[in-house]
Amino acid sequence: MALEVRRKDRESSQSLVRRFSGRLKRSGILARARKRKFRERKKSKQMKRRALLRRETIKKEYERKKKLGLSVR
Repeated sequence: MALEVRRKDRESSQSLVRRFSGRLKRSGILARARKRKFRERKKSKQMKRRALLRRETIKKEYERKKKLGLSVR
């Protein structure tokens, strides 16, 4: 999807660039490109399981320290 902006008569280059960037934002091309560039990969089942176990152990340790009256951090 190409975006074309032609220079009007007696239009400065700054206003041309401003008009182009406005059209670029409204078209959504830039947003799609950023989504594609910074796409996060799906985590595998094993990675999800490891993260879950890690969170559970941290939670258990927090509860144990809280019960003993120790520093929580």
